[in-house]
Amino acid sequence: MTRVLVVDDEPAIGRALSVNLSERGFVVEVATSGEQALEATDRERPDVVVLDLGLPGIGGLEVLRRMRRWSQVPVVVLSARTSEMDKISALDAGADDYVTKPFSINELMARIRACLRRNAVGVDSPSLHTADFDLDFADRTAIRRDGTEVRLTPTEWQIIEYMVRHEGRLVTQLQLLQHIWNSPVDINSNLIRVHLANLRKKLEPDSSQPKYFVTEPRLGYRFFSHAD
Repeated sequence: MTRVLVVDDEPAIGRALSVNLSERGFVVEVATSGEQALEATDRERPDVVVLDLGLPGIGGLEVLRRMRRWSQVPVVVLSARTSEMDKISALDAGADDYVTKPFSINELMARIRACLRRNAVGVDSPSLHTADFDLDFADRTAIRRDGTEVRLTPTEWQIIEYMVRHEGRLVTQLQLLQHIWNSPVDINSNLIRVHLANLRKKLEPDSSQPKYFVTEPRLGYRFFSHAD
């Protein structure tokens, strides 16, 4: 059964999520502090984490950063913080999605399902080799040409997989949103921009002049595995 770790210090939120997730067939554990979250992630190996940012002890962002040192479990941030900078900071730290409080339980469930789908699917070819990095889709490992391993989030892998399937073709923000987040309209395009920026920092030899993940202004993106 799918295991969900809910990390939130508000008892009412923890109870509500535990009840709603359990009713939908998930196995739920609740942590109320950053320390408990890290311990539970290591002990239980959840399939997805729902993480509040405003935690006692170790804050949510630091929890996320530490978690990403050794785990690629999908993380949905659930927070009352609504500023763009808070969202960007969470995504930069390795979050896969961001939902603001107050929230719709149906929307949160859809985001969780989307994260689980992203973490489960791969591309037809098991690997991809470029002049600057190698990708193994089966093991989900990324290695730079100098031998350095690059840690990518589940969402970053899903973006790469989709773009590799459509190599050389224009991929719009809306297509990525519909495929990855199951979003019917282009309302979260900033998510795509942030994730693409992170991918460039991690994989491009010069992120300011990308040659693999190329932006078509006002249109979308193209991926080229054999860049000049």
